[in-house]
Amino acid sequence: MQFLMLDELIPKDHILRQIDETVDFTFIYKLVVDKYTFDNGRPCIIEAKQVKRFEFLLKHHGKIKIKHAVRFLRVSRSGFYEYMHRRPSKRQVEREVLSEKIKAIFHEHKRRYGTVRITKVLHNSDVLTNTKRVGKVMHLMGLYAKGNRYKYKHYNRKRASLSRPNLINQVFKATAPNIVWLGDMTYVPTKEWTLYLAINIDVFSRKIVGWSMFSRMKDKLVIDCFLQAYGKEHPQPDLIVHTDQGSEYTSSLDQSTLRQVGAKSSMSRKGNPYDNAMMESFYKTLKRELISDAYFETRAEATQEIFRYIDTYYNTKRMHSALDYKSPKDFEKYNY
Repeated sequence: MQFLMLDELIPKDHILRQIDETVDFTFIYKLVVDKYTFDNGRPCIIEAKQVKRFEFLLKHHGKIKIKHAVRFLRVSRSGFYEYMHRRPSKRQVEREVLSEKIKAIFHEHKRRYGTVRITKVLHNSDVLTNTKRVGKVMHLMGLYAKGNRYKYKHYNRKRASLSRPNLINQVFKATAPNIVWLGDMTYVPTKEWTLYLAINIDVFSRKIVGWSMFSRMKDKLVIDCFLQAYGKEHPQPDLIVHTDQGSEYTSSLDQSTLRQVGAKSSMSRKGNPYDNAMMESFYKTLKRELISDAYFETRAEATQEIFRYIDTYYNTKRMHSALDYKSPKDFEKYNY
């Protein structure tokens, strides 16, 4: 029977330090194998591949006595020293370079990109890899994209709604810019007070053509948003502006503004979020990628960050899966 001294083998903060005597090697081995496994059921370092055990020894080199540790991990001492001085393989070098590129992309996009979009960015940089490998590398580095916390609201469907035309009928396609715009509003919580946000999106390229923010939810908010978009894009008459049946969009002032520029009003059925699904999808993205973990102190701070997100990121840089992983700006450039 082989015995190893406790002071030579067990770290100072280990649970086995409670035993103040010489410990049986077999007892330690069985305890580690039986009790110290990963959450997914895979065995601990003792049962891992040899290269993993070498990596463990290299990581803790200088903190433990190698001559005892190699016996405990059932690897040869000469094999470990050969591994220690071995030049990194081509695959190891490639993995390290890929890891740095993935980490840079991940933080550049502020944890908004997952495996699919990061893989697309790498392909655009002539780095050939696949989503499975990118996902594995991200997992090893502990990089996880922001999750989704958005849920649809439950609307009151009992009250009868006014009869208003739905001119798009859930067909979110256009052959050119400025044919169909979508509009909607949401709120942005801040520690100071609530900020209200109105958006207009061009169906053709998913580009945000207009936005407006205000401390109160009034028809002025949506009118300012539309006039900003109209002033920048200069659409032709017969532009379709599709919204829900919120009071701000059904107001006489908003409807008369649309008529004055020759735009047509289209509205979703009451209580049916799928009639304006593209807008719902945008707000889900905005809240996941920016608002949910921002914890804005003031409305001024929220306004500045939302403006920066739209103007310098969403319209010009962010990949959209519906646009073949192009930004709205690039999609319009290459498709119109």
